Amino acid sequence: MDLNIDPRTVLSATPSPNTAQNAKNKRLARLRESVQELEVTFLNEMVKAMRKNVPEGELFKKNSAEKMFEEMQDTELTRAMCRGQNFGLADAMYRQMAPLTEHKADDKSGEASR
Repeated sequence: MDLNIDPRTVLSATPSPNTAQNAKNKRLARLRESVQELEVTFLNEMVKAMRKNVPEGELFKKNSAEKMFEEMQDTELTRAMCRGQNFGLADAMYRQMAPLTEHKADDKSGEASR
C-alpha cells in the first residue's frame, strides 16, 4: 500500500485568500457587464417606443429591410449612448446588487468550511 502524499494535491485543495478575492472580482465584473447590458436593453426599448410614436411619411413607405436597418441603428445608438454618457441606471442596479453578490459568496464559503 502506497501512503505517499502528493504536495500538489494538498496545496491545490486549500483555497487561498487570493483565489477567493479573484473569484469575487470576477463575479463583480460579470455583474457590472450584466447591468450595463440591461441598461442598453432598457434604453433600446425606450427608443423603439419613441420611434413608434413618430408618424411615417406618406411619400416614401419603408420596406422590411429599411425597418430592420433602423432597428439595428437604434441598437447601436443606445449602445453608444450608454458608453458615452452615464444614465445612472446601471450604476444604481450595481450598487444595489453588489452587496448581495458578496454575501452570496460569503454564504457559500461558510457552508464549505462546515
